[in-house]
Amino acid sequence: MSSHPSSSDPSGATSSAFQRLHAQVQRWVWTQGWKELRGIQEAAIAPILEGTHDVILSASTASGKTEAAFLPICSRLADAAGGSVRAIYVGPLKALINDQFERLDGLCTGLGIPVHRWHGDVSQGHKAQLLKSPAGILLITPESLEALFIRQGSSLVGLFSGLEVIVIDELHAFIGTERGCQLQSLLHRLELTLRRTVPRVGLSATLGDMSLAAEFIRPGGGAKVQLCNSTAGGGELLLQLRGYRRRAPDARQLASSEDDSNRGPGGPEPADGRPEDEHDVGAHLFKTLRGTHNLVFANSRANVELYADLLRRMCEEARLPNEFFPHHGNLSKELREEAESALKAKQRPVSLVCTTTLEMGIDVGAVQSIAQVGVPPSVASLRQRLGRSGRKGGPAVLRMYLQEAELTSTSPLPDQLRVRLVQSVAMLDLLLTNWFEPPASGAYHFSTLVQQLLSLIAQHGGVKAGEAFLALCHQGPFARVARHDFASFLRGLGQRELISQSSDGTLLLGRVGERLVNHYSFYAAFASVEEFRLVSGGRTLGTMPIDQPLFVGTYLIFGGRRWRVLAVQGDEKVVELEPAPAGRVPMFESTGVGGVHDRVREQMRSVYASDTLPRYLDARAQELLTEARATFRRWRLSERAIVASGRQVHVFPWAGDAVVHTLALALRAHGLAVETLGPVLSVEGQQSDVESALRALVAAGEPRAESLTRYVANMALEKHDGFVPEELLARDYAARYLDVQGALRAAQQVLQ
Repeated sequence: MSSHPSSSDPSGATSSAFQRLHAQVQRWVWTQGWKELRGIQEAAIAPILEGTHDVILSASTASGKTEAAFLPICSRLADAAGGSVRAIYVGPLKALINDQFERLDGLCTGLGIPVHRWHGDVSQGHKAQLLKSPAGILLITPESLEALFIRQGSSLVGLFSGLEVIVIDELHAFIGTERGCQLQSLLHRLELTLRRTVPRVGLSATLGDMSLAAEFIRPGGGAKVQLCNSTAGGGELLLQLRGYRRRAPDARQLASSEDDSNRGPGGPEPADGRPEDEHDVGAHLFKTLRGTHNLVFANSRANVELYADLLRRMCEEARLPNEFFPHHGNLSKELREEAESALKAKQRPVSLVCTTTLEMGIDVGAVQSIAQVGVPPSVASLRQRLGRSGRKGGPAVLRMYLQEAELTSTSPLPDQLRVRLVQSVAMLDLLLTNWFEPPASGAYHFSTLVQQLLSLIAQHGGVKAGEAFLALCHQGPFARVARHDFASFLRGLGQRELISQSSDGTLLLGRVGERLVNHYSFYAAFASVEEFRLVSGGRTLGTMPIDQPLFVGTYLIFGGRRWRVLAVQGDEKVVELEPAPAGRVPMFESTGVGGVHDRVREQMRSVYASDTLPRYLDARAQELLTEARATFRRWRLSERAIVASGRQVHVFPWAGDAVVHTLALALRAHGLAVETLGPVLSVEGQQSDVESALRALVAAGEPRAESLTRYVANMALEKHDGFVPEELLARDYAARYLDVQGALRAAQQVLQ
């Protein structure tokens, strides 16, 4: 990967780079009142104008990356934009495409360059017009591009015959995901259709390992990708982490005599029955954010609705117009767009309580601050969220709200260690050093290979097995799949009637494959998190979304109780449970297997061992961190990694989720019952049994990862995993979620 010089101090709109832009593009820049180009815009002009290399533009949020890509692209298209689609922009969200359409339409109208949107909400009339007279720039989602492949077939050649460049926005959102693998496959298939290479331009504000990002944008050719990186835009950061104690139910009635001066509307006891700490969080959000424009990230849809409702009630009690509105993927398009427009218009104070939906580059204008309720999903996600604040020269403002359990004599060890608070502190410390997680890599993505094979067959009406292997695997995004594994893969799909084979060897869609391809849901490579029905003693307890592996003997927390898994019926989406041994349920929220990086857990250990109290902690958070460190020292966790407490043995590998999950499976293989609680492995039995199992693991050497997967009851986590042969599914699962080398090292360190 070659590095292109960045320009964090551009010399202004009279620079030599600016002079290379088309005269009409220069005139547009002047009409915007710009006094100079930004660093990333200056750096991007030469390599994109040349159009001979793939390019990645990496810069902070709101640094003008869209214009950095399209000022030179529009300069290339200004004198010849017709005959076919000349540039494709791929975005991860329909809302982002709508937003970018408005930005680009203003630039392109004066240049005579048509700009088209193509997604599920665009009328068939607009789509028909593009197919009739293809020209200009097409803004599209991966799913709609997939639909074009299937529905247009051989007509794709004419539609994209003059294609000059492909822009991929929010690149970090695709890397390492099924959707990203789908996009890689579609772009590769497009180049095969056109019989030539089309330069790609990736845009992102958050990229960890640039070599992985370059390899993603051009599989097998990452070394030749040019990087335009600007470090400008890192202004002042105002940061606070606020701690709260979640009182035990029997203690809440005793709390009304405590200081109520900062409790806000609603009085000493929340009238709606919510736990007081959530009411306290809401009261501070209400007092601090009211009258301004903000984004409140609440992690889950349930929390978004909870806090949006709580803040709305506080507005009503204070006899004020509501300023707080929910924003998540389950809301209708109209409600989401109404909330986005209200925040962007700035005609009245508006704060949106949201999930990850507003991490992306949707333009909602400048906001005064970002609030994060609960543990952030990752450092990279936190950085992306923070980038929504601090625009137009003002400081970026981040407030985090962490709830921890009130400790009692029966509190689980993870609660005593304040795992959630310490993980958040570790993430903030890493954020301040400008570290964030590298993109995921290494998965086989067999689920998406199912989709792409069916799509390829549908596009061409049939395909030979050898041609499919060359198109998808040999030099495509599924290069890890060997020829003999592809043959096994095809046999498995044939047995499940997804494909059939004619007498001349041509692969065709089978009965099940036809049904899949003809359903509108086929175009998406990713699956929605599925609800499993939870059953105990023949009685249904309720439903719960399951997005992480389960194995018999592990535990679930549901309805405020701990349950032990007896069986998992993957096809019926049923989990059979029994009540687990009595004990307090720990306050722990899962980020999914593989969610927490090794570096975060290493930093957590450093936070525990330190005596320094970060200046961004409020008084309560300082108390909670001091309690956590006292527990860490009382259990001498700086000296040992295995401790016994009652019937439980706790193992501290201080490693990421992939290592912890692998160790849990390895201990299961030795007949031990294991529960994973963040950085802690809680094992039923004697300490000597745990140590013996770890010594046996070390003595045996690195285990075969696939052998450990037989303890996982629901490996089929991706959309089409249910069609993948068991052996290949186990290999993909192991590559995606396990780290056997790291687990072996961790076991050695734990024993030492």
